[in-house]
Amino acid sequence: MSTARPDATGPVVVLGSASPARRTTLERAGVDVHVVVSDVDEDAVVAHYGVTDAQDVALVLAKAKAEAVAALDDLPDGAIVLGCDSVLELDGEVHGKPGTAQEATARWRRMRGRSGVLHTGHWLVDVRDDVPAGATDAKGKPVRPGGTLGAVASATVHFANLSDAEIDAYVATGEPLQVAGAFTVDSLGGAYVSGIEGDYHTIVGVSLPLLRELLGELGVAWHDLWRRA
Repeated sequence: MSTARPDATGPVVVLGSASPARRTTLERAGVDVHVVVSDVDEDAVVAHYGVTDAQDVALVLAKAKAEAVAALDDLPDGAIVLGCDSVLELDGEVHGKPGTAQEATARWRRMRGRSGVLHTGHWLVDVRDDVPAGATDAKGKPVRPGGTLGAVASATVHFANLSDAEIDAYVATGEPLQVAGAFTVDSLGGAYVSGIEGDYHTIVGVSLPLLRELLGELGVAWHDLWRRA
């Protein structure tokens, strides 16, 4: 059943990510998004900032993607750009998307029967030029155009103890090569995640509770984003 509000007056959310899971998560929550994929060189960004901590990596990548999209000239009127990036932390090491099937296989043989932490960075850039006069954020502070902020959501993932045959079959689908940490929880990989501690949406790639809080800092109420009928 649709939760659409015909009088919705919120900004346009521009998602700077090619992830279909992020787009689907937002749309199922009633938020229509305009997708504009950034061309950020992730390795170059991480090297530029010199970050090694998993949370820092997720955040600087999300920031870089949001800022790259926000700098474009053809964004919809009244836009707020959302950049996201996810990485898996395992044994203190940072893991993004596997580059090859061999890497994905090795990763899963290391992860199986164990736990890791999935960090998803979120960054917002407010490019609206029509912020209502007197608008305030969730704390009652004045809101001005051009605001930018971000944060990281983290959740612990418990992986099932897969056999070599299961790992080989999963890697052969190609799915692990396309996602951070070499797994999904909302698609083929869902059967291989035995438990989650934290927000499920963080694992999918965009934490709705955290996003609601960040938008509130920009003076945007979550319910104002629900799609128009």
